[in-house]
Amino acid sequence: MRRRIAVASVVAVTTGIMVAPAAHAEGRGDIRVTKTVVNGGGSVIVGVKNIKRFPITMTIKDNSGVQKVTDVSAYNASNGYGPVSYLGTTCRKVSKTTSVCTATMEFDPSWIDSYGSGNEGWDANAVAGNWQVNATARANDRDYWISDRIALFKVKRAATLTTDATPEPVRKGGTLTVTGKLSRANWTDLKYHAFTKQVVKLQYKKPGGSYSTVKTATTDGKGHLRATVKAAATGSWRWAFLGTTTTMKVVSTGDAVTVK
Repeated sequence: MRRRIAVASVVAVTTGIMVAPAAHAEGRGDIRVTKTVVNGGGSVIVGVKNIKRFPITMTIKDNSGVQKVTDVSAYNASNGYGPVSYLGTTCRKVSKTTSVCTATMEFDPSWIDSYGSGNEGWDANAVAGNWQVNATARANDRDYWISDRIALFKVKRAATLTTDATPEPVRKGGTLTVTGKLSRANWTDLKYHAFTKQVVKLQYKKPGGSYSTVKTATTDGKGHLRATVKAAATGSWRWAFLGTTTTMKVVSTGDAVTVK
């Protein structure tokens, strides 16, 4: 399938990387995009294998009615990187003057690194961060509207987190050691690598209860976590990472430990 790359309204610099200009809007008549929601309001999470498709839903108004959306693009608002494909838009008329149009965008992890290959200093992982959406809409009376920033959203690297509590079972009052590992997607080699120097919460819950934070730990140079606690009662332990602007929030599966 031919890729239509969502980097409209960008200019090339000498390195060949695409860089976004300042936000602006222009057009003719009264047509406007009045509301835009990206991925249902959530961040777009991209791993190392599965293709990620996500919607951009736009509410568009014009006194003559909306004809169509001719283009939608998206890219990192800081550096202009935009290795995402625009697959097209469908529109649903909700009144004589208003339509809701949904664009489908696609991230293919296997293609992210090649987007900027050959450019000095290129880092595929710099694609993650704050993104913006552009769109061009046209009305039945030939009004049109081009906007460079109808919405902002986040693209984040997928992450994994494990938990292992030992010994199992443990005697009451004994020392329980809880370990784990935090990793995140690397779009250069399409593997998960250790996420170092990150603060992660150690959480505990009794059977039938809810998790609460007991203490925190920081990942070491290999992404490993380790904490010791006194075993007071049977329950489950897990690690919880709150995420960053470029990496998703992730919570491990709980590890149930019986206290005897």
